Amino acid sequence: MNSARVLDATDARILLALAADPRATVVALAECLKLSRNTVQARVAKLEQSGALSSFERRIAPKALGYPLTAFVTAQVNQRQLAEVSQALSGIAEVVEVFGLSGETDLLVRVVAADAEDLYRIAGQILAIPGIERTTTALAMRELVPHRFTGLLRRVTDDR
Repeated sequence: MNSARVLDATDARILLALAADPRATVVALAECLKLSRNTVQARVAKLEQSGALSSFERRIAPKALGYPLTAFVTAQVNQRQLAEVSQALSGIAEVVEVFGLSGETDLLVRVVAADAEDLYRIAGQILAIPGIERTTTALAMRELVPHRFTGLLRRVTDDR
């Protein structure tokens, strides 16, 4: 068992039930999981407070907002300016995620765009940020494996 784990099997069962029915009420979850309403309510609150249960935003399709293109921008950054670069990236609405990486590339920036011209504009905004030394942009052609955690949650429920 991984000592860094913060979720137990009951937490994982709650998250699996929410993944199957994101609109489920606490009462419905309690009935489905055969737990008390208070237990489910307390655990969901704990999961939200700890960050284990993230925001609803992850479920929103960029295409529905007029941004059908997804691209990944890798960036090399002056390390002394990393905080400023991160702050500037968070100010670009089309930047939906940023990861710090090890290796030759410092950042992986996921962006959404309306079209190729819009992507060019966004890439230019990123490159213009002081501290960004070099970028490379790759257009995502299609999503082959969607964002998921159910397999890992099932593993936690089986680890009892």
